[in-house]
Amino acid sequence: MSYVGPDFDPPQPRRFRRAPLTVALAALVPGALLGWLVYEAVGAPGGGGGSDKAAGGTPSASPSKNSPSSSSAAGSGSPEASATDDGEKPGTSSSTPGSTASGPAASGPLKGKVVVIDPGHNSGNFQHTADINRKVNIGTNWKECDTTGTSTNAGYTEARFTLDVARRLRTILQKDGATVQFTQDGDRSWGPCVDERARIGNRAHADAVVSIHADGSAAGNRGFHVILPGAVHEGSADTRPIVASSRDLGERIAGNFVRVTGSAPSNYVGDGTGLVTREDLGGLNLSTVPKVFIECANMRDSEDAARVTSEAWRQKAARGISEGIVSFLRG
Repeated sequence: MSYVGPDFDPPQPRRFRRAPLTVALAALVPGALLGWLVYEAVGAPGGGGGSDKAAGGTPSASPSKNSPSSSSAAGSGSPEASATDDGEKPGTSSSTPGSTASGPAASGPLKGKVVVIDPGHNSGNFQHTADINRKVNIGTNWKECDTTGTSTNAGYTEARFTLDVARRLRTILQKDGATVQFTQDGDRSWGPCVDERARIGNRAHADAVVSIHADGSAAGNRGFHVILPGAVHEGSADTRPIVASSRDLGERIAGNFVRVTGSAPSNYVGDGTGLVTREDLGGLNLSTVPKVFIECANMRDSEDAARVTSEAWRQKAARGISEGIVSFLRG
């Protein structure tokens, strides 16, 4: 998801800090970033990685989510056009409005646990601009219901990416015994709105909620980051009870995502930690259960675009997220 557009306002510019990381973040380094350092040192067979350093010069402005390039179809013959989404088929709608049932869970270490997966955006949002531009209350203020999401320069959309990774993630979690619900599974023409996405997790009394996204920043900006809820207490939003547990969830996902995918933490937000705290996202502000967002890559960067359009890498992304969730739920 791009930082440009409703519900994803650009964070304030941050000065890079050279001071040592705080104790809390330092705890993440040996368990999370060490895997990446080893990966960088020895390389990964068949990977699309390499050194994740910022490109020289001043990056161009991030494209708008509603720009023509964001909504264009992938050109024939391009790497993105040849990519396929081989995740599961959409599930059947449950009796709970706005959620998608996961089917029976298997016996496993997560039996009795409920995980809600929120595939960011919806491919149909492009055809429902009036609906997604409708304002909803996110506690701190009013924002548009949803956005179209971003895409690679060749037109592979964020909505397509997030749904594919979500379906792969569901398969893994169900094998571990978890009950999994989706906020949408390609079974609705647009949306849901960000406030409804939060309510779906709340109604499910989820033990963990993960919203899957990909960023739309400038070329040269690459890597992943996990967005944590800040302490918000305003209007209908009160995240104070879930701030600590959400951070725990986010740190575990970040550490496992590095280890499994070989991707580096973002080189443009988070000061290299792969963690960012936000107080302006309705999906987080309105949550009453532990919840994080993960921006898996920057779709506008060629190196990251090669990752998100790779079926093998999307499977790694799903596994990295799942192992973080399992670690969190098992304590």
